[in-house]
Amino acid sequence: MSNSSKPHTLSNELLKDILDILDADPDRSINIDRRAYLSVESFRLPSPPVPSRAHDIGNFRLTCRRFGEIGIPYQFTKVATRFSRHGLDRLDKICSQSHLAKHTRKFSYLVPYFYVEGREKLEQFLASESKHQAWLAPALFQNKADDQRLILQTAEDTRILRKAMAAFVSLQHVQILRLQDEAHRMLLEALQESELPQASTIDLKWTPACIHATSTVAQALLHAKSPFSRFSGPMMNSQSALVIKDRIPSTVPLLASRLTCLELHFDDTEALEERMRAASRLFKTVFTAAQNLQALHVGFPSRSPVDLGLEEIFHSVHWEKLRAFGIQAWRLTGDEIVQLARRHSKTLRGLRLRDVQLREGSMWKDVLAMLRSEMEQLDWVSLRRIDYARHFDEMWADSMEVADGSLGGSESEEEEGFPPHFSVPGSDNDSDYSGNDEDMDSENEHSLADTDHGPEANEIALSPNTTASLPFCTCSRSSDPAGADDLGDNGLFVLYHQRKMWEKWVVGRCPEHNTV
Repeated sequence: MSNSSKPHTLSNELLKDILDILDADPDRSINIDRRAYLSVESFRLPSPPVPSRAHDIGNFRLTCRRFGEIGIPYQFTKVATRFSRHGLDRLDKICSQSHLAKHTRKFSYLVPYFYVEGREKLEQFLASESKHQAWLAPALFQNKADDQRLILQTAEDTRILRKAMAAFVSLQHVQILRLQDEAHRMLLEALQESELPQASTIDLKWTPACIHATSTVAQALLHAKSPFSRFSGPMMNSQSALVIKDRIPSTVPLLASRLTCLELHFDDTEALEERMRAASRLFKTVFTAAQNLQALHVGFPSRSPVDLGLEEIFHSVHWEKLRAFGIQAWRLTGDEIVQLARRHSKTLRGLRLRDVQLREGSMWKDVLAMLRSEMEQLDWVSLRRIDYARHFDEMWADSMEVADGSLGGSESEEEEGFPPHFSVPGSDNDSDYSGNDEDMDSENEHSLADTDHGPEANEIALSPNTTASLPFCTCSRSSDPAGADDLGDNGLFVLYHQRKMWEKWVVGRCPEHNTV
């Protein structure tokens, strides 16, 4: 082999090209006003890296010191940490090495259910549960419970999180996820199915876990004066908002003022509207202070659209830089949507109205006509599973639960543009992250197609030169309905093929005539 063909003689640029093949370019991300952005950050959980890729990158870094330095960003641009002694110890080691920590731009905190009560009876229950003894190992769960108790008693998570947030000098994005591995899933099933008396005394809950994680992460970010500007909480509990309001009210505006992107999805259903109203003043404080917001999403479970007015949460705030706005599972009047959109007509490039149910007296055609005629910058709109509230209630009056993803016709992952390898079990929003790889440091988010248009959606460019802004008439070349009255809106229900056509009609306006 000649010297010129040996790996160590290759240029850094060529070596990075090789790493790009093994794993995603860590500097590549989805623009916040692209349609895919809210889908990736709000509705989809990070997938564990393909083990072979993580292994290959690790081996690449072990080759020599030069390769080790080149490969660092590919391992540590995105750091995911479990709430466990092993996970926190690993985080401590990463943030103790500044040459690694300085590359971290996204931090994902994977938090399991907390053992609230009956921790001491766990081993007794597992030993007695003969039906599931093959896969319920008492020592495993007792160690998990002891881990939690020790971490909480020593506040070790608080110490390490503060150290990490200070070490991550390039941090941009923070994400809190609910973690449910296979062992926990099977334990929850066993507790639900068991007739043993101990089962009713063992309580695993997400609410205290979410509250604790939210509080400790927020305090760590403030203590470190972190440069982060994006926060994602796709599985938040509404009580966590109340706790933040009560525990650290003076610091909330400071955190909010740094945000350019905020994605909140509340997945609990118990007393949800009551808690949201109780936190209304907190939302007003946050959104008033968050004047740098460019992307915002607030959503609820598809099966339980909330009876909340938009302004009970958003308080008529105008964000001068807002480019992408999304809501999910609300019962609204058409006027509420129109007023919020109109406030941001000069800047909004994308609008997501997922699972929005219009109240009686409103019609979708009136909302769509306004969006088409007045939203000059709008490049995409998502109307996934929109409907009328009365039809929604009638449709599910006799159902115990509305499954996310089951409304409004066929809505498979393929139709929504998600590659099969990126799908996760369960519903859009109520799934738990169930990856079991402690070294989840990179995700293939860049490979996602846009979510509501299918394959062609990735071709929508967000620039002044998009088709929607061409300076000549396109009326004669369009097969879309001529006006809002031709949309086929009957004011009763919305079919799948209708809303897909409506999405295209809203942004397919003629730049010269712009008729509605």
